[in-house]
Amino acid sequence: MQITINNVSKIYPGKVEALHELNLTIPSGMYGLLGPNGAGKTTLMRILAGILRPTSGQILVGPYDLSRDKDRVEMKRTLGYLPQDLGLYPNLTAFEFLDYIGTLKGLTNHEKRKARINELLEIVSLTRAAKRKLQGFSGGMKRRIGIAQALLNNPKVIIVDEPTAGLDPEERIRFRNLLVQMGGDRTVLLSTHIVEDIAQTCNHLAVMKQGQIAFQGMVSDLLAAAQGHAWSVTTDGRPPEGDLTVVSTLHHGQSIDYRVVGRPAPTALARPVEPGLEEGYICLMHNH
Repeated sequence: MQITINNVSKIYPGKVEALHELNLTIPSGMYGLLGPNGAGKTTLMRILAGILRPTSGQILVGPYDLSRDKDRVEMKRTLGYLPQDLGLYPNLTAFEFLDYIGTLKGLTNHEKRKARINELLEIVSLTRAAKRKLQGFSGGMKRRIGIAQALLNNPKVIIVDEPTAGLDPEERIRFRNLLVQMGGDRTVLLSTHIVEDIAQTCNHLAVMKQGQIAFQGMVSDLLAAAQGHAWSVTTDGRPPEGDLTVVSTLHHGQSIDYRVVGRPAPTALARPVEPGLEEGYICLMHNH
């Protein structure tokens, strides 16, 4: 289900402009929305989920025009949403929580709701924790129960906002794999400031900067834009000189290899390298 965003702006009280005439087309499948904290990603996610209304502009989610109240209600029946901070009921078990959310989502048949909950607990690898209270869940387990509640109504559009923030590396990998499995004929919109999450899950992405779209296209297009701007610079420990941004460092005894984006000084011991998504993102954001 394609999402089309036309000239959308959002201005909060105090004339704080979170989104400025934003235009974006999101096709079916996995799609990444990348940008720093404060770029407007969460505001956009909340508008797409029907929680906020834009100040101006139009949003189409498949056949639904979110400016119409009837369409907003119908769209929410096809939507699964995992916000950045999902409110859980700590004294409920995992099964009880999903049963409650399922009832709120209109799954009124008890047997079908129970079967769906058990199916989802298996998908998110929480079957053995079904009777445990949520207050004892780790951060990764809470994010997985969050995905389960988002999938209860078998949605055609899934929106996840910063889903791996704060997770350890193993849980992050597990969660990314889970997101990829949810793709297929659905539209899965992954909003994050973590470049690696996009690199491992999405072929298409958009980059937000100060409430606007700075880039939209394929990951390969962003990598191509950074060709000739990514370097490895070796020094005796001093930071490399030039018009550049340091992406990472690797220590080798008395020397350090800096991976940088930009233009190293002519005297620097620099060699060109193939850019990754992180270099492409840095190149775009710093206008190298």
